[in-house]
Amino acid sequence: MTKQTESWTILKVLTWTKEYLGQKGVENARLESEWLLCEVLGLDRVKLYVNFDKPLSAAELADLRGLVVRRARREPLQYILGTQEFMGLEFAVSPAVLIPRHDTEVLVVETLKRAASGSRILDIGVGSGCVAVALAKQLPDAEVSGGEESAEALAVAERNATRHGVVIRFKQGSLFAPFPGERFDLIVSNPPYIPTAELDGLQPEVRDFEPRKALDGGADGLDFYRHIISAASDHLSSGGWLLFEVGIGQAEQVLGFFAETGKYTGLFTAKDPAGIERVAGGRSL
Repeated sequence: MTKQTESWTILKVLTWTKEYLGQKGVENARLESEWLLCEVLGLDRVKLYVNFDKPLSAAELADLRGLVVRRARREPLQYILGTQEFMGLEFAVSPAVLIPRHDTEVLVVETLKRAASGSRILDIGVGSGCVAVALAKQLPDAEVSGGEESAEALAVAERNATRHGVVIRFKQGSLFAPFPGERFDLIVSNPPYIPTAELDGLQPEVRDFEPRKALDGGADGLDFYRHIISAASDHLSSGGWLLFEVGIGQAEQVLGFFAETGKYTGLFTAKDPAGIERVAGGRSL
């Protein structure tokens, strides 16, 4: 996109941006180009399409160039735009938190199936707060708490709770440390589960921009499951549920950790829309 005197219409800019981002390895380059243009012009995609002949001003072109440069470096679109949709809600995101994935919605759905009126729910590693906020929205009479080691991530989660008008008790700290002696009816977590050796092979958007501590699950990717399952029985009410998101091919091993303790029953897995076992859980005896 050069600083020429010729008119750069929305369609022309869209075509150029799509081709440029595609050359840089960006998937869905056309759709992402549309979102970048929508951001700069303050339009939705419908209005973008009915204004293809509208020329961009010099200021708009300059703003777009800045965003395109960032995306061409493989910075995630969600960090550039500052938001991501999850469970029908818009969440603020920043490089301090993992970008919410729709796969994680299965964890929310399975938790809702097991929640009763007035349930006390703990989300371990809240990140952006997407799981905790979605649960609090769906369960207005529940008492939802969230623990998170990163102060920067907690700030994002608090912002999202305020945005959606829910009250969540956030505490900073690792795993169960912020909640000594407390018991909950449901404990949920989407812990880091990428094996350390696989981190460098991830897509640039993930490897170079998302917080590594929220990705690294140790040598086999299962460190956090071992720790949480072992300790959770001391923090679950009788008959309380512990539910996890799990990585591809991890569900059976995680169920094995549950079984080894002898403290859980009702072990189950649930699949995501792609047919992948995405949630594993069990019920405290």
